[in-house]
Amino acid sequence: MLALALGATTYKLKFGHRGANQPVRDVDTGVVEITSQNHGFCVDEDSLEAVGCMVTHRHLNDGTVAGFRHQSKPIMGVQYHPEASPGPHDSAYLFERFIEMMKTAKFALSE
Repeated sequence: MLALALGATTYKLKFGHRGANQPVRDVDTGVVEITSQNHGFCVDEDSLEAVGCMVTHRHLNDGTVAGFRHQSKPIMGVQYHPEASPGPHDSAYLFERFIEMMKTAKFALSE
């Protein structure tokens, strides 16, 4: 939904990503997370880049976009469940990244 709101496009996956054992790699760190997912569409990478965003996470089973961030605005999103609790804890760092992004944006707006 976030990618669509920014002007990117999506496409239907042949089988979709379903279940609690979906491997995703953080592009920056190379760390692999085991995620929970339940969706049948994916963000088109070219359209994402055309609206000023970059890929941050990739689904390892098929190489599709699993996360992105805007290059100049405090916007980020992932296409899986970054559960802090209960469930997998691999993606808890995303909440910290989001909080830091909001703090930085708030500071920039107050100047």
